[in-house]
Amino acid sequence: MIRINILLTLLLIACALSIVSSQHKARRLFVELEKEQGLARQLAVEWGQLQLEQSTWAMPTRIEKIAVNQFHMRVPDASRIQTIPLANSSAAVSVEVQKP
Repeated sequence: MIRINILLTLLLIACALSIVSSQHKARRLFVELEKEQGLARQLAVEWGQLQLEQSTWAMPTRIEKIAVNQFHMRVPDASRIQTIPLANSSAAVSVEVQKP
């Protein structure tokens, strides 16, 4: 009888330790999940900021300003542009005419 009681007590202790261990592991995994969800939210915000920045960098007015200021480019005068109709299409192509 004493052997059965000792065996049951040891079994009870083993079960209690496994419950404590599994609860600790579940809490640890929950904390890790919260960290990863926070990181996902942070990355989503950063992605939105990068998309906004990309749209800002690619604005036509900004590109034109850089072309004029840094590369000294300009739109040719209307007198230097000649439109040539395509033979097979109704679309036209604009070509700059070089004057000597």
